[in-house]
Amino acid sequence: MDRGFTVHQPLPFAALGTASGLAHLRIMETTDLHVHLAPYDYYADCPNPDLGLVKLAHLIDRARAECPNALLFDNGDFLQGTPVGDYIAYERGLREGDVHPVIAAMNALEFDAITLGNHEFNYGLDFLMTALTRCDAPVVTANLLRAPGVAAPGQDRSLTRPYKLLDRTIIDTTGRAQQIRVGVIGFAPPQITMWERQLLQGRLWARDMVQSAQAWLPEMREAGADIIVALAHTGLGHPRTGEGAENAAVALARLDGIDVVLAGHSHMVFPGPGIAATPEIDPVAGTICGKPAVMAGFWGSHLGVVDLLLQRDGATWHVMGSRSEARALRAPAPPARTGTLPGLSAGAKGRLHDEAARLVPRRSPAVRRAVQAVHRQTLAAIRRPIGATRHPLHSFFALLGRSTATALVAEAKRRYIAHKLEGTEHAGLPVIAAVAPFKAGGRSGPRHYTDISAGPLALRHVSDLYFFPNSVAALRLNGAQIRQWLERSASVFNRITVDPVADTAPRALLNPAMAPYDFEILYGIDHRIDLSQPARFDPDTQTENARNSRIGEIRLNGAPLDDTAEVILCTNSFRANGAAGFAGTGGDRMIYCDTRAVHEVLRHHIGTPDLIDIIDPVPVRFARIPGGKAVFATGPNAVPHLHEIADLNPHRMDDNPQGFMQLVLDFSAV
Repeated sequence: MDRGFTVHQPLPFAALGTASGLAHLRIMETTDLHVHLAPYDYYADCPNPDLGLVKLAHLIDRARAECPNALLFDNGDFLQGTPVGDYIAYERGLREGDVHPVIAAMNALEFDAITLGNHEFNYGLDFLMTALTRCDAPVVTANLLRAPGVAAPGQDRSLTRPYKLLDRTIIDTTGRAQQIRVGVIGFAPPQITMWERQLLQGRLWARDMVQSAQAWLPEMREAGADIIVALAHTGLGHPRTGEGAENAAVALARLDGIDVVLAGHSHMVFPGPGIAATPEIDPVAGTICGKPAVMAGFWGSHLGVVDLLLQRDGATWHVMGSRSEARALRAPAPPARTGTLPGLSAGAKGRLHDEAARLVPRRSPAVRRAVQAVHRQTLAAIRRPIGATRHPLHSFFALLGRSTATALVAEAKRRYIAHKLEGTEHAGLPVIAAVAPFKAGGRSGPRHYTDISAGPLALRHVSDLYFFPNSVAALRLNGAQIRQWLERSASVFNRITVDPVADTAPRALLNPAMAPYDFEILYGIDHRIDLSQPARFDPDTQTENARNSRIGEIRLNGAPLDDTAEVILCTNSFRANGAAGFAGTGGDRMIYCDTRAVHEVLRHHIGTPDLIDIIDPVPVRFARIPGGKAVFATGPNAVPHLHEIADLNPHRMDDNPQGFMQLVLDFSAV
């Protein structure tokens, strides 16, 4: 259903068909593509029609055909995320003059500008800059720097240009050609320099996104920008977001000078029902602080579309109204429309539609051709055999702390670090391993789980087990810090309470405000989680209430772990550098980190005879709660493995609307 435009000032819609100085400008967004080009699941080695830029290109063609005045932007995180990205970075390489397949696809679609996300830096700065040399679209990032200015952001030496002014000819509602200057400015989370410290230290700096915007917006206006679009690789953020925030779209929208916000990073869809309404966020109208905004999901799942009603006042255009939508890749095709405004005459609509069809050729065939070769090459690479497993490897119950998939990763990292620390001052200390479940459903849907049968393993299975290019790292922690890790991890669960009088339905086990990768499973120790107690960490602010505790006695090799006892914790560079603020982290606290990626270590472990063993796959247990029940959602393919959680007496409910299997877990049975 067409909601119509959100009109910021009263307009005589009945007269729009003959009014002069009015125009419709369409702004489109892709975001968080993560190298999902072909509609294919490389981990399962089968087609997946729900994702990919090749499929999304058809939506882009259709949206352009509806409106002759259209701009297309990408909001970052396009360079890493599938075996295609790893194949280019680690095997085929990217030499001077080569065109990265993502860049080739973007060039075919003729993007007007792009910005950078945090995952652009996973393969190092040199790889990124080589890839960008063949990008036809301008790249804008205002807060990522080669060198910071002495006094202010305006004196910074930016990694790319901070903004770009796009001079475009648009067709107004009477069919006349008009000139407009659109300013485009980019932002990325400043935490990039922390998350990729071992790759970027001394080579990249970052400023707060809002401070950078305040420095550059006046200059953009003075240079003649009629409207300014923020390509903000950042989520909406908490209303009390402060300096250096990772998610700052709301804070950016508050600024005078920004007219449109294109958000991303958090893999959410806006406007849409998954976003809660606040005084500043309208998830129905698609506005933030009264300004049009959109966030187009991830992996090519949606196309963000912002339609602007512009009115010319002398030599300047003003935004008079807007309409925002996130068009789903798998949604039914919308009814044919020009995307123009209510009240336009039939003749004006026809003129605009004809003009769009004349000016906008279909680009989707060129996108498909741009990715065909690398798709075939990647399939050949990921199908190479590397070993075998005696156990099924899956992550259906990883958020219960039970997963042979994460256990295998833990054992590979533990053996690697133990070997590297031989002969050092750290040798002889107990070595435990932390692994977060990266494939555990969530916003990525009911197919997003590791599910590998016992038997031969191919290279694709390594990427399935661990698909981020983090390095192996180690920290030297004491027992008190280990407890903090466990308390932080246990905060992903809702509290289970039992009312002996009221017969209430069980609530969801997992707190949706917490990401699955914030749950760390620590292998090599035993502990119990008491979910009848409140969480120690608040999911919104990450603040700690030290009076709350869910973790009971922690045991190492059968004996209690003292708060002062020291252990080696193997983790990854992302977490060890301080991501999510776990205890004892920070680049200066690592006792070991090299450039070897976790999946390389895992590949070697799998390919070595007699090393493909699974350590204790149940390091996490739950305290008994009489009458305590909760609903746990997982993938439907978990059915053959339900015996692995028999102690929780799982009872299957109807699947939820997203396709997840729902299980009622009984915590009085443990």
